[in-house]
Parts: sequence; structure tokens; C-alpha cells
Amino acid sequence: MRGSQYDKVCYFTEQREEHLPLRNLNSGEIGYSFGCTHEGNTVQVRLENGELDSWSKEECIEITESTH
Repeated sequence: MRGSQYDKVCYFTEQREEHLPLRNLNSGEIGYSFGCTHEGNTVQVRLENGELDSWSKEECIEITESTH
């Protein structure tokens, strides 16, 4: 995702406490954001099976109506 999209995901996650759906471009996995690490440009996600992971902003995109 681009920097502006990363900033939006982090804002909604950290300031509004919304967990946005994200797709990992490498694995196809879907996760829900629960935090961001700005120093490393990563998003912490909770996968659909409950596991936790961390994805770089380059390897994921926000799932929207147009990306389903």
C-alpha cells in the first residue's frame, strides 16, 4: 500500500479503534489491523484463525468494496 493509505489504516486503527481488513499480497491471507509500527512501516494484524502477524506496508492492501 502507498504511504497515504498506510497512514489512513494506522489512523483508523489507532485513533478510532477500528480494525480494518487487509489482504497480504504474498500469501493471500486476510487479517484485521490492530496496531502500526511507524518506525518499521508495518501493520500488526489478527488473522482470521486468531493468530497474530506483522506485515510490511508493501506486502498488504486494505480490502475495500473494489478489491473484493
